[in-house]
Amino acid sequence: MRFTIVTLFQGYFAGALESGILGRAREAGLVTVDFVDLRVFGEGRHRVTDDYPFGGGAGMVMKPGPVVSAIEVARAASPGCRVVLLTPQGRLFRQPVARELASAGREGPGGLVLVCGRYEGFDERIRPYCDDELSIGDFVLMGGEAAALVVIEAVARLLPGVLGAEASSEEETLSEGLLEYPQYTRPRSFRGAAVPEVLLGGHHADVAAWRRRQALVRTARRRPDLLDAAPLSDDDRRWARRAAADEA
Repeated sequence: MRFTIVTLFQGYFAGALESGILGRAREAGLVTVDFVDLRVFGEGRHRVTDDYPFGGGAGMVMKPGPVVSAIEVARAASPGCRVVLLTPQGRLFRQPVARELASAGREGPGGLVLVCGRYEGFDERIRPYCDDELSIGDFVLMGGEAAALVVIEAVARLLPGVLGAEASSEEETLSEGLLEYPQYTRPRSFRGAAVPEVLLGGHHADVAAWRRRQALVRTARRRPDLLDAAPLSDDDRRWARRAAADEA
């Protein structure tokens, strides 16, 4: 799958894209990452990409000309791509959105173009040139580069072959709309805290049932908002209600 990043700071990505699973996925050709340098499209002798906001106010605003020109170059290089503006005003980037983008990236030839802003935001006239807007949360960063890395990691790990063990992406936190169950490894006892016996018995059905109940309990106590959209059975909902009542 192809990712194209429109940014003023290409160097921001060097370490993250070369390390770990993402680095190996790039080496294997499962993921490609290209860049479009916004500074190239800056205006005037100093390659300016921002200016003061009309109407006054603090900070600077990304100029439409450089950003739209960069988007057009990215589209020309990746026909059929999906251009995503990274902004706190976008729809919330959650696991279902990651699956949606991974599916679109596998099926479409152009992949994703991720547009990273800086300063106080984008000139409003940039938005019509994008296909989507995403936010990674209700907070403000210094730019869109960190958000772009979040999107790339979340989407890339859903692509066939990237994780190696395909079950890893299916059983993890939020894969079924729930937080993940508790995980344990050796030693069996650590400073007086023991691994639950059910995980040591080798009974796969018992382990699966325990993990499901633990995921429900953890979600009910930590992120009850997720339960409304999760695909739950009647028995699941009883466990969730019991966990919520115990917490209260």
